Amino acid sequence: MDIFKRVLERPGDLGKYQKEAHGYFAFPKLEGEISAHMIFRGKEKLNWSLNNYIGLANHPEVRKADADAAAEFGMAYPMGARMMSGQTKYHEELENRLADFVQKEKAYLLNYGYQGMVSVIDSMLDRKDVVVYDSEAHACILDGMRMHIGKRFVYPHNDMEKLEKQLGHAEKVVAETGGGILVITEGVFGMAGDLGKLDEIVALKSKHEFRLLVDDAHGFGTMGSTGAGTGEHFGVQDGIDLYFGTFAKAMAGIGGFVAGNENVINFLMYNMRSQIFAKSLPMPMVIGALKRLEMLRSMPELRKQLWDVTYALQKGLKENGLNIGNTQSPVTPVFLQGGLGEATNLIFDLREKHDVFCSIVVYPVVPKGVIMLRLIPTAVHTLEDVAYTIKAFKAIKDRLDSGEYSKMSMIDGSTL
Repeated sequence: MDIFKRVLERPGDLGKYQKEAHGYFAFPKLEGEISAHMIFRGKEKLNWSLNNYIGLANHPEVRKADADAAAEFGMAYPMGARMMSGQTKYHEELENRLADFVQKEKAYLLNYGYQGMVSVIDSMLDRKDVVVYDSEAHACILDGMRMHIGKRFVYPHNDMEKLEKQLGHAEKVVAETGGGILVITEGVFGMAGDLGKLDEIVALKSKHEFRLLVDDAHGFGTMGSTGAGTGEHFGVQDGIDLYFGTFAKAMAGIGGFVAGNENVINFLMYNMRSQIFAKSLPMPMVIGALKRLEMLRSMPELRKQLWDVTYALQKGLKENGLNIGNTQSPVTPVFLQGGLGEATNLIFDLREKHDVFCSIVVYPVVPKGVIMLRLIPTAVHTLEDVAYTIKAFKAIKDRLDSGEYSKMSMIDGSTL
C-alpha cells in the first residue's frame, strides 16, 4: 500500500476529528501578551491553559534580559554543536548554577525537554538493562523506551507494591544478562497533578539495586521549599540519581537539563546523540535562562503567589462539588462525566458564555466517558480570577448534570 494512502485512511484517534476540531478545540490561537487574560477569536478570555507557573514569561526583567542578549549576540551564536564549536562560558555557567540549585554534582543542558528525555533513556540503557516505569509516565518517557531493545516492566500508577513486584522480575532478568535496572517516574504528573511517590521509591533502594530517573518538568521551580523540585518536597533529592527538568514550565523558556553524578553527566555529554549532532542552544535562550533561574532563587514571593492562587482555586472547586482528583501540585484537573458531544458543548459554553479558556482532555488520553478540564494556576492570576472561574465551573457542572449538553447538537469547531 502507498504510505500516503495508508496514513490518510488511518488518521489516528485524535486526527479523525481534525476537520471538526481544528482551530477551536485543537490548535486554537491565543493572542496578545502572555498573561492570565488573552485574546481568543477576537475576544478576551480568562486563560488557565499556560504553564507559566511563576509568571516569568512576560516579566519586565526577563523581557529585558532576552532582548539585550538577542541584540548583543543574535539568534545564531554560537554556531555548531557544543562538542565541535558551540561551547561558551554562558552555557557552562548555566549548567553550574542549575546543578547547584537542584543539589547535584553536575548538570548538562538539553536543547528541548522532550527530545532530551528520549535521548537520556537511549544513552543510559543497553540491551542487557531493564527499565521499570510508572504506567502514567509522560509520552517523552514512553518514546525513549521505544529506543530500548532490552526488557521493560510497567507498574500501575503509583502502586508501590506492584513496583516492588516488578523490581523482583527485573532482578531475575539482570541476574542472567549482567545488566542494571533503571526506574523512571515523574515528580509531578502533568495531567492529574498528583506526585510520584519519590520517598517510597527511594526507600526501596535499601532492598533492591536500581537507579532512579525522575522527570520533574512540572515540579522544577514550583515544588519544594526553594523550588528545587519534588525530591526537595519529599526530602529525598539525594536519592534521585538522574534529575530531569525543563525550562518550558516554571522558567517560561525553551530547553531543559539533566543533573546527577559528575561522571555520569560527563558520560551523557559524550554519548547523547540528540545533543552531539544538534546545534547548540542559542545565546539569548541561555542568557535568558540564567536570568530566569536567578529570579527563581531570589524571588520566592512569586512561588508564594502561585501557591496562594492554587490553594484558593482548588479549595473553591472542591467546596462547589467539583472533582479535582488527587492533585498535590498547582496542576488542577476537573473531572466530569460525559461523552464527546457533551464535552464539546461544555467547552464551547465555558469559552463563549463565561469567557474562560482552559485545556480539555478526552478519550484516548482519559478513559471513555470522562471529560477532564485542566487548569494551570500561575503567579499572574488573581483571587478575583479564581472566584470568577469557580462560579463559571459551577454553572457548567449544573448544566451538565441536568442533561442540557446531551440534548444539544454537537458543536462543530470548523463551522465557528
